[in-house]
Amino acid sequence: RADEWEELGEFPLEVFRRAGELGFLAGGFPEQYGGVGGDFRYHAILAEALAKSGSGGVGAGIGLHAFVALPAISRFGSQDQKKRFLAPGIRGEKVGAYAVTEPNAGSDVLGIQTRAIRQGDHWVLNGSKTFITNGVRADFYVVACKTAPELGHKGISQILVDKNTSGFRVSRRLEKLGWRTSDTAELVLEEVRVPLENLLGDEGKGFYQIMEGFQTERLVMAASSVAAAQECVEITMEYARQRHAFGQPIGSFQVIRHRFADMLTRIEAARQLVYHTIWLYIHGRDCRKEVAMCKILACESAVEVADQCIQIHGGYGYMMEFPVQRIWRDLRIQPIGGGTSEIQREIIGRLLGF
Repeated sequence: RADEWEELGEFPLEVFRRAGELGFLAGGFPEQYGGVGGDFRYHAILAEALAKSGSGGVGAGIGLHAFVALPAISRFGSQDQKKRFLAPGIRGEKVGAYAVTEPNAGSDVLGIQTRAIRQGDHWVLNGSKTFITNGVRADFYVVACKTAPELGHKGISQILVDKNTSGFRVSRRLEKLGWRTSDTAELVLEEVRVPLENLLGDEGKGFYQIMEGFQTERLVMAASSVAAAQECVEITMEYARQRHAFGQPIGSFQVIRHRFADMLTRIEAARQLVYHTIWLYIHGRDCRKEVAMCKILACESAVEVADQCIQIHGGYGYMMEFPVQRIWRDLRIQPIGGGTSEIQREIIGRLLGF
């Protein structure tokens, strides 16, 4: 169905519900809210599987919901919030989105301008968000905002906003190079009033919550990039066995064989770094440096591998009917989203003491 969904520009909402029914969204979440327990490895395994679904947008939509929005509520939410948002999210009955990025603030979380002011027993939010995955179709949003701008990073909080709240609207759906089946939107919040109890965790802790979420988001992106690159190479190896030139399969030419050898070597190196870093993370080690390294190596390697696969396909790789072009388009966002490669290199440099 991936080709059909790509043509439509979205995958059915029923996919979320079906994923919930099958238990795909339950890994890593408490049993009392419909989860099956376990740790981050569940998310990594699902991310790898989704990366081979044939449409990066499906993985993006389900992944943002299951690996970013729901974990934020599971980690920091109150019991009431978990009942209202986490439990139906695990069942696939409600879809979540994570609204941090703004027109002038991406990796620079301190640069967000969305404000939340306390008025009586409500928060009143004003601001805008952009590049929000699931932004059009989500039922609820984890919104990063400033509750005390004068306190810098200690003045950032996260607040849960229901889609049907007055003053909240999707200003437009964004058209993208890849992830075509995933809806990405700009959001506007104008005098949006939500109850004080929609504050996620403690006031002023949003920056730390976001940073913790970045760790797992980046690991998921690295794991999915490796899996997608592997899929792309396997498709291309089959093509190289079938495609003949000068009387023989193109895979029999040394230049092509060596290209496969190089690509698979990079993929395996990235995979082992990802798995090692996941081990560090689930054992509570400080792995900020390794996470950044994963993000760089896996995401950049995946894009380069997909590009080489298109090259091996020749003109056919440039045709929309061949899957390698879609994999390349879907992968091109990986070194950008969740913190650019440039930001990851800066993180590593600072952790080295420079």
